[in-house]
Amino acid sequence: MPGVGILGFLVFALFFIATNVIKILREYEKGVVFTLGRVGRKAAGPGLVILIPIIQQMRKVDMRTLVHDVPTQDVISQDNVSVKVNAVIYYRVVDAVRAIVQVENYMAATSQLAQTTLRSVLGKHDLDEMLQERDKLNKDIQEILDTQTEAWGIKVSNVEIKHVDVDPTMIRAIARQAEAERERRSKVILAEGEYQAAAKLSEAAHVLATSPGAMELRYLNSLQDIAGDRTNTIVFPFSMEQVAKALRG
Repeated sequence: MPGVGILGFLVFALFFIATNVIKILREYEKGVVFTLGRVGRKAAGPGLVILIPIIQQMRKVDMRTLVHDVPTQDVISQDNVSVKVNAVIYYRVVDAVRAIVQVENYMAATSQLAQTTLRSVLGKHDLDEMLQERDKLNKDIQEILDTQTEAWGIKVSNVEIKHVDVDPTMIRAIARQAEAERERRSKVILAEGEYQAAAKLSEAAHVLATSPGAMELRYLNSLQDIAGDRTNTIVFPFSMEQVAKALRG
């Protein structure tokens, strides 16, 4: 029986050592070691880490890039359009010590900050900008998040807006607005064309009025065009000046 007790004690001791003294960290992990409640400047690992029982405790930190879906947020754009927007953020821990010491839960904190930042940034833009300038908005959100999470030892590498959902009633209103805008542009282009044509005709009339030779050439060109048509009647246009000249002659 004493031998069984000793064996049991040895098994318990080995189990205690395996779980509380010897720690093995993977290549993508770091360990923040607390010694009597105080943390060192650098994180341990990866590899084998030996702790002093009771005196030292360790918190593991995953150093890989983490992907987090930002829940759908209700956003009111600058032009008072209500939309639902969701996004995804990519971030990683670059300083394990700060990630553990400076914030209680860096994952939850980053998620909450991403939600508020998404609403804040998109609320400053019109709906058209949300739909057409996603790359710029993604960069703006990423820079704000990266600046604010730096104190936590977090690096936000990328933000992607996934969906911008508009209420169906607003979609119909936007379609009518787009149609009106296309009609407006069409009228502007037509008016611009008429204006340019009128300007050219005015220039041509001025040239013909100041150059008799040009008027004669234009007259002969018109006769040539008429002669080319298949008709039995040919009308010869004469100006009043030409008629007066012929009568005087």
